[in-house]
Amino acid sequence: QVQLVESGGGLVQAGGSLRLSCAASGRTASTYAMGWFRQAPGKEREFVAAISRNGGNTKYGDSVKGRFTISRDNGKNTVYLQMNSLKPEDTALYYCAAGGLAAGRSYNYDYWGQGTQVTVSS
Repeated sequence: QVQLVESGGGLVQAGGSLRLSCAASGRTASTYAMGWFRQAPGKEREFVAAISRNGGNTKYGDSVKGRFTISRDNGKNTVYLQMNSLKPEDTALYYCAAGGLAAGRSYNYDYWGQGTQVTVSS
């Protein structure tokens, strides 16, 4: 089992950047593929990005391609989401997840964090 804690969210102006972190504890994070999802009020949870166990493969949702970058440091049991060129429509609660496959569906993930809020002002 693994516990996930997200951090790094906040309020930023459109065009700005933020870096989210997801710290894993318990079982070694390198055991899992990791993903980021987000959910805005009144909307369904949306896939953002995923990374394989060794970091060799990444996958992105269409709405963030070219702007967001997922990475991981297995030595620190941490996954990152670098978000650039932020838009108001990126405003959401961002969740970190751990699972067996670096995929874009939430059912591929077994463990979830509590989320960190990102708000982008226009």
